[in-house]
Amino acid sequence: MKRFKLRTGPLLLAAGLGLAASASWGAESLQDVLKRRNLSQQDLLAAAKTYVPTGKRDEFMAFSSGGQSGQVIVYGIPSMRIIKYLAVFTPEPWQGYGYDEESKAVLAGGRIDGKDITWGDTHHPAISETNAQYDGQFLFINDKANPRLAVIDLRDFETKQIVANPIFKSEHGGAFVTPNTEYVIQTAQYAAPLEAKKFYPLEEFNEKYRGGVTYWKFNRQEGRLDPSQSFSIELPPYSQDLSDFGKGPSEGWSFTNSFCSERYVGGIEKGRPPYEAGCSAKDTDYLHVINWKKAVELFKQGKTTKINGHDVIMMETAIKEGMLFLIPEPKSPHGVDVTPDGKYMIVAGKLDTHVSVFSFDKIMATIKAGKFESKDPYGIPVLSMQDTLYNQVSLGLGPLHTQFDSKPCVAYTSLYVDSQVAKWNYCEGKILDKISVHYNIGHLMTMEGDSANPSGRYLVALNKLAIDRFNPVGPLHPQNHQLIDISNDKMQLLYDMPLPLGEPHYAVAISADKLKPGVRYKVGTNSRTDKPSEGAVRAGEEKTVRTGNTVEVFGTLIRSHITPETIEAEVGDEVIIHLTNLERAQDETHGFTVSTYNVHASVEPGKTSTVKFKADKEGAYPYYCTEFCSALHLEMQGYLLVKPKGWKPTKTEMAKQSYTEADYKKQIKKIADTQAVIDSVVAYITSVNYKDFPEVVAMVEDAFDQAGKIPAVTAKHEAAAAKKDWENANLWAEQVWQYQVKTADLGLRAKTYLEQNGAQKVK
Repeated sequence: MKRFKLRTGPLLLAAGLGLAASASWGAESLQDVLKRRNLSQQDLLAAAKTYVPTGKRDEFMAFSSGGQSGQVIVYGIPSMRIIKYLAVFTPEPWQGYGYDEESKAVLAGGRIDGKDITWGDTHHPAISETNAQYDGQFLFINDKANPRLAVIDLRDFETKQIVANPIFKSEHGGAFVTPNTEYVIQTAQYAAPLEAKKFYPLEEFNEKYRGGVTYWKFNRQEGRLDPSQSFSIELPPYSQDLSDFGKGPSEGWSFTNSFCSERYVGGIEKGRPPYEAGCSAKDTDYLHVINWKKAVELFKQGKTTKINGHDVIMMETAIKEGMLFLIPEPKSPHGVDVTPDGKYMIVAGKLDTHVSVFSFDKIMATIKAGKFESKDPYGIPVLSMQDTLYNQVSLGLGPLHTQFDSKPCVAYTSLYVDSQVAKWNYCEGKILDKISVHYNIGHLMTMEGDSANPSGRYLVALNKLAIDRFNPVGPLHPQNHQLIDISNDKMQLLYDMPLPLGEPHYAVAISADKLKPGVRYKVGTNSRTDKPSEGAVRAGEEKTVRTGNTVEVFGTLIRSHITPETIEAEVGDEVIIHLTNLERAQDETHGFTVSTYNVHASVEPGKTSTVKFKADKEGAYPYYCTEFCSALHLEMQGYLLVKPKGWKPTKTEMAKQSYTEADYKKQIKKIADTQAVIDSVVAYITSVNYKDFPEVVAMVEDAFDQAGKIPAVTAKHEAAAAKKDWENANLWAEQVWQYQVKTADLGLRAKTYLEQNGAQKVK
């Protein structure tokens, strides 16, 4: 032992000092690795800033739109490790989304004109807020292609609701929330007639086509949007773009910018100049300034018009009530961002080098004085840009989107054409730093950068092009999210992260400690409604019910069997299978599918899921657990037997194997040896304060649940042995051992957890 210590000591010392180790040890020093991989000290510093050691966790969690995947991507910061894909607008097989009945019901909320929409273009996620601070309870995301909005509950990271906008044909300006998440904003993008299925030719664009902004009422207690309490405001046929809600002094107002206020209609196939020429001809577009709290009052007073069954405040009413105003802004902007203190609105025009800082105080003073420079063609009062500007700063080519630092007055703006991020002071109007990114940055994100209290530390550049950054994978490249350190005066590029799903558009990041997701459901929960499932049963209550041509199964899942293990139906029957996961230990998810029937359910602990299909072909179809859940995962199986109509059995006994009394005695010894292990584990667990660890309590409950099945099965193998029925004696004894194995597995996991987390001896 002494000689071992003497030999290992110098090796550890050499590694700690970064010195080259002797070749006889076969180990590399830090300097060896730097040389072999051609890394610099700067590379090493960047790696240290992003490295999250095994078993450790990230400081922040980012929620990125998944673009054309219709999903949301969750990753950690600073590690940039993808942690989960959230299924939202499109089916996603791993999570059973769109393949079980509960998630199908959520997707059905997004039907348009009675048709299923099986893809989406997610763009702008927003985290729910309390007092203008991220609270980590809900996430909202929009679908640009099919104007829809979704609610994701961050207690379990599942999509709970999808609503389709009743009057828009497209939208881009969502989702953005009020400081206390009473409303979620969604704005139209490409103007169209608001009436459903109503045709007007493009020659009537100015008269019949319209934009708009919808304020979706959010019921926080229910965790759902309430269409009956939601309304829209009719806007001119400008292409409304992004929005933001005021906060602090500007609370009660919302701001929406626009492009193509020229109201130009293209037609290159008819010899007309294209949209891009006509929609960027003017020097300015319009910033819409809306008193949304006054709009709520008008809605409650019934001063709306029903369009497609939806309440709309018409432009004429909005103008008359003094709640809608316009301000010229640099042309083709993409984003209006309210500063953390709520005093300024920052707008960047992609075709102008300037970023404009509008003063809320000046806007209010101008409105109060009735000082309008003109009215637009629809009669909306237009405030002078000069009367409302605080300052303008020339940052570079293609300014796009702005986010904020924890330091007062410090902002970051993406420069699309320059492929740079500009750090600047909007109070003093001066540039502080610039950094190049790779390439053509769209949005950018700082930590909690949309809230009243940004965290600083990191910025993520959401770049549209990757080109030479990653190993080539064909013509379609990934997007590139680049992590930048903004904690010092000079920005430092830390990490390139390929995003291989969709076209991520925007992202939001929250301090990880604000997220409080659950690890299991109350047994029998329909996770999409957060209510008890009608198909839930407990252990011992499993049953199969035939009603006419419907076979309904009420089953359970637990390591390592599906109950029932055989389901019988006839050709033409509708088969409905409800499955409840009885596990309490976290991360013990089970899956379920039936061969060739295109159904799948992901059934997390406590959850009840339902699959439904028509048994339209005779045969034997295996079903099994799709999630590797235990040592006997592959044995977690069963058969759906679809019989021809009127089929009668010819054999009445199952196939048998040859077992002997000697085999049985081996089984009994194996049971005794395993029980000794279980007893030692139980002795340790009960000797420490295990009840202080909820994770362990759940594992212990599951372990006792498995062990509690042993006496009844023991009686069965002993009764079979008494009759010298060695087949059943052996098989029931083997089942006892299987329960022991699962008991021991849980117990050992609990013991390891307690040892690693400092469990104390009970006095």
